[in-house]
Amino acid sequence: MTPFITLEEHYISRSAVKQAGADDLYAMFPPHIVSKLADLGTERIKDLEKGEVSLQVLSHGPIDASAEVCVGANDELAAAISKNPTRLAGFALLPMIDPKAAAAELDRCVTKLGFLGALVDNHIEGQFYDDEKFWPIFEKAEELDVPIYIHPTFASDEMLEHYKGNYDDKIALALSAFGWGWHSETGLHILRLFSSGLFDRYPKLKIIIGHMGEMLPFQLDRCVSVSERFNATKRSLREVWQNNIWITTSGMFSLPPLACLLQTTSINHVLYSVDYPFSPNEKGREFIDVIKESGLMGEEDFEKFAYRNAESLLKVKATAA
Repeated sequence: MTPFITLEEHYISRSAVKQAGADDLYAMFPPHIVSKLADLGTERIKDLEKGEVSLQVLSHGPIDASAEVCVGANDELAAAISKNPTRLAGFALLPMIDPKAAAAELDRCVTKLGFLGALVDNHIEGQFYDDEKFWPIFEKAEELDVPIYIHPTFASDEMLEHYKGNYDDKIALALSAFGWGWHSETGLHILRLFSSGLFDRYPKLKIIIGHMGEMLPFQLDRCVSVSERFNATKRSLREVWQNNIWITTSGMFSLPPLACLLQTTSINHVLYSVDYPFSPNEKGREFIDVIKESGLMGEEDFEKFAYRNAESLLKVKATAA
């Protein structure tokens, strides 16, 4: 059987959520989702089996946390991984509000806890990471040769105002999140990082984004063309896309965006993911069958997509579930 590695798979530390004052945020989710997020043992492993997932890389759900809270959550995750080391791995939770502490925690998590990198929220109350005060985190990631996964998060109050209109505020919230804004804002963030010269400063930096590329593959040629007008960076957007950006399929289970992604991106930088527990592993496994039947990938490319690219990027080894 083909092993499957998934990279955008979530958990929460109940104590971290409480300490960070994020209880109301997670109260918005259905109870069964919160239960699955909090489970790092039996239920999670059973759900891996349902989707034939060999190795699941866990990352904490959206939260603005202090260094102390992050250390506690990361230690908690490391303890859970130690009980199922062949099935679970970790991305660090970082205190992005304190970049120096975040870089130090990334170093600790990789060198002491064996984590594979970090997953960070797309912004902090509307602050994006093209501001150089955040760059010590990227410098440390390049030094350690581990990826940073940039993941959507909820809009700040100011950002949310842009989504309000002649409809219920609940619709505005959805549009600012999973209905549109999560993806467009994360795609914009990648363009901001590129435009700031981040990838000139750190040419070996590895960035992962999910959801079939956060809208960027559809717009890539146009974005490349526009970026060339300004000649603001030494390295081109296409070069950065080809060498510094990896994309997962997390939470997206249809062929048209996958076809677009494969037409704009090297198969070596495309990776399978599910977005558990917000999407069930079974749904991901069903999509695998759809992909195979579609003919979009030959056998060699499919193996790269399923697990070989993740093994290379994360320096891990998967065995069939």
